[in-house]
Amino acid sequence: MKSIKNLTRFTYETAAFQGWRLSISRAGTVFTKYFSDKKFGSEKQSFAAADAALSALKELLESSKRVNGKYPATVTRKAEKLLEQA
Repeated sequence: MKSIKNLTRFTYETAAFQGWRLSISRAGTVFTKYFSDKKFGSEKQSFAAADAALSALKELLESSKRVNGKYPATVTRKAEKLLEQA
């Protein structure tokens, strides 16, 4: 599978981690989460989990209002909690 916007594939033979990295930047805040093939069982399953988390995160951020160009702390906490549960 190839990387797509906001999802990057890590498959290094010498590295301990193989999986997907979700990274999205909005309003000066960067949200990052790693989805390991080992944890989710396979490359396809880790991609599905990463893609679902990305969709949920985008939905949350797009529906939230910004204050002075930044997201309020409550939105940031909700986004971090959403990524922890993924």
